[in-house]
Amino acid sequence: MIYVGNLDYAVTSDDLRSLFDPFGAVTLAEVQVKSRTGQSRGFGLVEMPNESEAKAAIAALNGKEDRDRKLTVNESRPRRTVRDLYAGGGWFGSGGGGG
Repeated sequence: MIYVGNLDYAVTSDDLRSLFDPFGAVTLAEVQVKSRTGQSRGFGLVEMPNESEAKAAIAALNGKEDRDRKLTVNESRPRRTVRDLYAGGGWFGSGGGGG
């Protein structure tokens, strides 16, 4: 799964797919939207089954300008939850407190 950030809010899932199509097969291209409003969150996820094609797409598109915005493209990391933050020592790391 590939994370694509700093997307223009007008970019659609079809637009996102067209960015990655030149690099190989794309099984999923989805701009993430807010459930209540349907407005773009400014990022999307792309799935490419061929690892070498995916790496080529990441290398070519990371930092590329699209609609006057510099894209952030990298391998997607698992989403962190509040529980993960507490289990890992919280927002402030595992050491000391203030006080």
